[in-house]
Parts: sequence; C-alpha cells; structure tokens
Amino acid sequence: MAQRAFWKGYLKLSLVTCRVAMTPATSESGKVRFHTLNARTGNRLVSRYVDAVTGEPVDAEDEVRGYPRGEDEYVLIEDEELDAVALDSTHTIDVDSFVPADSIGWLWFDRPHYLLPDDTVGEEAFSVIREAMKSTGMVGISRLVLYRRERAVMLEPRDQGIVLWTLRYGDEVRDAKDYFAGLDDDRPDPELMKLVLRLINERTRPWDPGMVRDPVQDRLLDLIAARKKGRKRQTKPREQTQEPASNVVNIMDALRRSIASDSASRKKTR
Repeated sequence: MAQRAFWKGYLKLSLVTCRVAMTPATSESGKVRFHTLNARTGNRLVSRYVDAVTGEPVDAEDEVRGYPRGEDEYVLIEDEELDAVALDSTHTIDVDSFVPADSIGWLWFDRPHYLLPDDTVGEEAFSVIREAMKSTGMVGISRLVLYRRERAVMLEPRDQGIVLWTLRYGDEVRDAKDYFAGLDDDRPDPELMKLVLRLINERTRPWDPGMVRDPVQDRLLDLIAARKKGRKRQTKPREQTQEPASNVVNIMDALRRSIASDSASRKKTR
C-alpha cells in the first residue's frame, strides 16, 4: 500500500513549475522493536533528561540547544532561531543544474524518496522534466529543506516517477585517497585473475531482494510468535564461526579448492 506523502511542494525548472508530493522510498516500520519495561511491574519505562550536575529531571520547556565553545561553555540557540535559518527551499525544489547520472559516486547518496506529481494539472510538466533527464542521461541537482536542514538533493528519473536522493554533506564523505593511496597497485598474476574471474562468473546471479533479507528478524518473529502461544521456542546456541586464516600460503591452491567446492555444491543442488 502506498504511504501518504510526508512532504508537498513544487518542482521548478526555470519557468516550468508543477505541484509535487514526496514520500520516503524506504521504511523501517516492519522491523521488530522492543519497549523497555520494569521487570517487576511489567510497566513501560519513560526516559527523561536529567541535569548532569544537579541530577534533577528537566522539564521539556526548559530544554534548549547548545553548541560547545569551550569546556562546560555553550552558545545557546533557540528553536525559533533555527527555524529562521530555513531558506526558500523549504517548499520548492528549484533545479538549477544537471550533471551526468554516473558522475556522482554512491558514497554521496543518503536517503531515497519517491517524487510524483500532486495533481493532474502538473503531470505534463513533471513528465517532460523526467523524460528529458532520461533521454540525456542527466540527473538534476537542487537544494531542499528536509529533516530540519537544507540539503543538496539529486533528482533521478525512475520508471514513471523521479527518485529524489538527499546527498551527504561535503564534510561527511571521507576522501578515499587518504585510505587507499598506500596500497600496492601492481597488476595481479594473470593465472590468479583467471581463477577469480571464474569464481565470479559461477557465482553471478540475477538481483533478488531476498539477497538482503534479515534472518535475525525472521528468528525474532518466530520467538515472539512462540511466546504469544505461551511457550518458549527452542533456540540453538550460536555456532562459533571459525576465524579465516590470516595468511594464505598458496593463493592458487586456495582458489582451485574454492572452485572445486562450488562445483560440488552445484551438483548436489541439481
């Protein structure tokens, strides 16, 4: 079932504007979540902020945000001041530039959202912007206030709609060169490459969402179902996984054994 839009506003490209609605493309509502209870009474526990010095609980109206400027010194910022910082991008996605779709590394992608026209009047404008990006292989770059901060966003055409990705801030993405620069860049042994390429080829499968299912979630649901019926589910102790060898003496032999093992496994499943 499609979720209700959590944001509504306008998509704007130069003088072309249309009303749009947006909803997060991902959800964690199906995850198993637990409440913390008092084991003696069975009542839920309530968390409260406590003054770090006096130990006294603090009422909500006395809470204020503070930016540290020294040891035990803070610059106090009111919520009204934070709201005043918000820009025009609160309600309008004004696409001011385009870049090749493959020029943005996936490390910059933060949260995906589905963007679609919010009324029939704007469908034509929405569709022409979407199809123009498709035909040119471009994605749109804009800015938008979401989650209380203005963020750079990327608009990517997808099927009959647009996926809007919030992008990470520049100071959030670490430069890979700081970590990979010292690694050996020599070409590996061609024979080793052949064996690894064979392994990759034999293990290549069509993408299936089941590849990223959560087995722990399934076990938790089984456990909860058993408890609802008033019985304890028999759980097996976790098996200790064997640590892989830290130093493979002969990579060629290891790869050959891997290929032989994969071949044997496939024969069993036929």
